Amino acid sequence: MDIAGYIEFGQGEEILGIIAHLDVVPAKDSWTFPPFHATITDGKIYGRGAIDDKGPVMASLYAMKTIMDNCNVNKRVRLILGLNEENDWKCIEYYKKKEEAPSFGFSPDADFPCIYAEKGLLNVFLYSHNKQDSIQIIHIDCHNNPINVVPKYCSITLLVDNCISCDDCMHNLKMFVEKYNFNIDIKKEHNRIILTSYGISAHAAHPDLGKNAISQVLIILYELFQHYSISNSLLSYFYEKIGLEYDGKSLGINLNDESGFLTLNVANLTIQASKLVLGMNLRIPIHTNIETIKEKILASTPTFINTTFSGEKKALYLPKNHWLVQTLCHVFNNTTKLNASPITIGGATYARAFPNFVSFGSNMPNQKDMCHQVDEFISIDNLILATNIYANAIYELCC
Repeated sequence: MDIAGYIEFGQGEEILGIIAHLDVVPAKDSWTFPPFHATITDGKIYGRGAIDDKGPVMASLYAMKTIMDNCNVNKRVRLILGLNEENDWKCIEYYKKKEEAPSFGFSPDADFPCIYAEKGLLNVFLYSHNKQDSIQIIHIDCHNNPINVVPKYCSITLLVDNCISCDDCMHNLKMFVEKYNFNIDIKKEHNRIILTSYGISAHAAHPDLGKNAISQVLIILYELFQHYSISNSLLSYFYEKIGLEYDGKSLGINLNDESGFLTLNVANLTIQASKLVLGMNLRIPIHTNIETIKEKILASTPTFINTTFSGEKKALYLPKNHWLVQTLCHVFNNTTKLNASPITIGGATYARAFPNFVSFGSNMPNQKDMCHQVDEFISIDNLILATNIYANAIYELCC
């Protein structure tokens, strides 16, 4: 199903929209609890989507029910559910063609107290010929890692020609892995060598919180190919311009502003029609023109590496003194008795799908972000608190 639907109550010309997603992001790691079955223990609900974004959807729905049953609402209140937020937003584009757009609203898909800005997005893909040589990359498996996740697994199979000793190749690989202290297993099967790299998953908006399995193994392959004087343009470019950096410094794009530094996540690696394809996800500071980033990347890329761009989304930005930002922050602080200020994020939510929208919860301040993490959970106390906050927000905006 690739559409968006909505639930609505109330009367009036203006529409308060609450927009959220119900995507299924793969959960392939070793969870303590079944990822697709809600498990309640120690005051928490565990499961994929508990905090991102199914738990917040239920908090919003119950908040709507509370207001509908107890208050006179002078605006329409609409809960919009999308099923394609982790990919290309086709559901919301379909919705916008078919339905009346909300006048203003929020997405319960990030952090409290209120998000007034979200960085711009850009995916970058590098294509380079996978040449036949004495050592050749013949298979890659990264578990179909999503573009917005730091990869924690990457397996690459090499075919070693008879002119090179497989044992010698194994010895050098182990030496390089030890040099960098990477978590990479190396196994030999006849004239093939399999390298399996293990990292730590994290959201692409925070690549510094993870450990990139693809980046690790590409550095080791670069060292190996250099040792045997084998030319590979993608490996050389990666080693010189990207490596373990997650801010684009060597590419000359490590820009920053009030929304923070640009971030770069090396997300996937594949073989397509005799070409190596490397995919990266960039989160771009709100006051930086995305075209400027494209130009800098193209200028740094050799002619024998093809570059394409996709997934471009402009930044979301409402001034801190915007009435919606101020109202939602006031509601949060009044409900929690805190004194928090609006913040920015590197993530992308459906809030940027419409004008006069921001992201609003439901991760609490100073709480570990479990989005896309193993054993994702939401505490029941925070789920109830979020429901109260959303109910108060609807009341403040619509009654």
